[in-house]
Amino acid sequence: MNTFVKYLLIFLGIFSVVLNIVLICLKSKTTPVCSSQLHNALKRKHDNSSLVFADLTAEEYLQVRNYMWKQPDLDISHDAFAKPYENFIFMIDLQLPKKADVLRFLDEGAARPERTARVVVFHGSSSQIKEYVVGPLPNPTQHEDITQKKYKAELPINSRTVTIGEYKLLFAFLYREIFTKLSQILKESFGVQKDQTLNPFEGMPRGVQTGDRQTWISFFRDMSGMYIHPVGFEVLVNHSSTNASEWMVQKLLYNGQYFESAEELIEKYNAGNITKIIYKKITNYASLKPKVKPTGLGPQQIYLQGKRFSVQNNQVLYLDWSFAFGLSSSTGMRVFDIRFKGERIVYELSVQEAMSVYGSNTPGMILTKFLDASIGIGRFAHELTRGVDCPYTAVYVDTVRYIDINETKTFRNSICVFEHDEGRPLRRHFSDFFSNSYGGVVNSVLVFRTITAIGNYDYIWDFIFYQSGSVEAKVHATGYISSSYKISGSLKYGHQVAENTIGNIHTHFLNFKVDLDVLGVKNVFQAKDMAFEEVELPWMPERRAKVPHLVEKQFSTELEACMLYSEKTPRYLHIASNQTNRWGHQRSYRLQVVSFTGEHLPMDAPEEKSMSWARYKVAITKHKDEESSSTSLHSQNNMWTPAVDFSRFLADNESIVNEDLVAWVTTGFLHIPHAEDIPNTVTVGNGGGVILRPHNYFDMDPSVGSPDAVYIHPDSPEQCENNKMACLAQETCSQTLPPFTYHGFEGVMEFE
Repeated sequence: MNTFVKYLLIFLGIFSVVLNIVLICLKSKTTPVCSSQLHNALKRKHDNSSLVFADLTAEEYLQVRNYMWKQPDLDISHDAFAKPYENFIFMIDLQLPKKADVLRFLDEGAARPERTARVVVFHGSSSQIKEYVVGPLPNPTQHEDITQKKYKAELPINSRTVTIGEYKLLFAFLYREIFTKLSQILKESFGVQKDQTLNPFEGMPRGVQTGDRQTWISFFRDMSGMYIHPVGFEVLVNHSSTNASEWMVQKLLYNGQYFESAEELIEKYNAGNITKIIYKKITNYASLKPKVKPTGLGPQQIYLQGKRFSVQNNQVLYLDWSFAFGLSSSTGMRVFDIRFKGERIVYELSVQEAMSVYGSNTPGMILTKFLDASIGIGRFAHELTRGVDCPYTAVYVDTVRYIDINETKTFRNSICVFEHDEGRPLRRHFSDFFSNSYGGVVNSVLVFRTITAIGNYDYIWDFIFYQSGSVEAKVHATGYISSSYKISGSLKYGHQVAENTIGNIHTHFLNFKVDLDVLGVKNVFQAKDMAFEEVELPWMPERRAKVPHLVEKQFSTELEACMLYSEKTPRYLHIASNQTNRWGHQRSYRLQVVSFTGEHLPMDAPEEKSMSWARYKVAITKHKDEESSSTSLHSQNNMWTPAVDFSRFLADNESIVNEDLVAWVTTGFLHIPHAEDIPNTVTVGNGGGVILRPHNYFDMDPSVGSPDAVYIHPDSPEQCENNKMACLAQETCSQTLPPFTYHGFEGVMEFE
């Protein structure tokens, strides 16, 4: 090859590369940026009506706190680490106004109800817990003690949640009475030294009877994912007194053997009378750091024509939907005034409780029954990770809380809202016989989400809004399983998932409040199911056939309407109005429960009253403002005489005919941990929920008005008029993404 040809080829190669770069650049310049403007799809405009349900602002929290601090008779400590014998504001939250007042405001143009706060004070000086209503807001001027009115009893101080101040004293106590006295044993058995310690994890409830505050504390390796690194050492601490100097160690467990004191353990350990645990280093199989370098990106969501939903203040609008929202520090996510096509469907849809009952033969878990609302479900709604916890392009909302501190904390991006293609059609049909056509509707939904990380478990809470007029409340569990150290007999209570580590069997029960208002507040509760009957064939009387037929029932009282998990439940449950649709049927909404629960704690167990709501797949009560929640902040540590026993809501057995009805729905699943729960539990198959579905509420499926419908006829299969998918290529745009940020560690619990 001569020199000329050689250089010519090089020149042509370079020219080709440059030309391609230029063409790519020109092409990219002609690709429009995806719209950041709201798509013209909303059926109403934002207003300020939702603010009647809005969480307190940072300014309102501080106004309430400062007002309470100024009351000389309350003598409230300003210290974030207040001692148990002091008076301490544990929580400030919105006090929801009475429903009747809100409806008069929303529907009749009456004045907005007075805005007030609920304040929980631990009165260590008088050994009581009290709740106050403080208002009006802004700039409160008065307070009222509502404890007796609300709970019909006084609340003993040992029912209180353990505060950060009490934890600080507990950790100092453990260092003095355990880590100092047992330093040699802890070093030889668990590698404890200056740069390596053990982490505590508590069992609950804290005792076996009212008044107890005796906590079994299990110890785990100081590693990320500590919950699956048990070491075989547990301690029972009696911290019943509000005076920490009176606390004591009552028992210890070391490698399956009990001891009455640290001194007894030291004596028998040194004498060689026990089987010793020998420390050895391990790799952290609980770490969530990727085992391989992440490469590539999965499918991403974009809004080609702009978002079809809008979030303003605490109000969300989406196509035909609108609702208000809030986040309770205790019970978590809640939405109000849910409307579809302008009609209110639901007054309140809210998380109430997340409960787990564990099985074990080690003391740290043998009694464990967690009631997460007592710790704070909404309290642990931290920042959602963009692109993982929610789609990257979701709308993120900050929340502000005041709980177990002496100031407010802002949790950035702790709620997300996004529209999402479910990936399967909402409905469709391909017509093959006689006439040919295709019709379908993309199943685009709006998802309202928060995720709460309560100790070892993470719960993903979703409220999902469908174009068919359905609403779904759904929860999935992930995070780490709780585990115990393997001793003789442990395999009766779970599977071994790592060396000396048992994943303990446990239940998950989740409770939702569903205050449906179907065309008003005068509703009835009905059930429908099927049965087979034998009928003769009209044209052939000598022959008979088994034919399914409809079975219907309307319930009259609260006790009659209790759908126990221990009994067969009708498959169709309805809250119905007395109005009928075009075809003469009562307009109603169906409660479709999706649940895989294990067995509920037997009713003769002394702790069962604190979780009596879990007896029922669905329970129906007449609405009462004083029966606002199925659970209480104060139940976990006094399960034997709980502040709220849901079964009492039903005891008066009131009429539920043409009344304002509330459905209390329980879902969940049984979890038998297995090897694939290491490093932590996946969401697949671990969840449950309830779907609120229109049933004869409309004359036909309301999604006929969906902007996402597609129709294809053989004569014009590629025309865009009734098929936007045919013109999707013309909607191509480049997405402008916000930068990735993360501030989730700003709100974690801190101990000095």
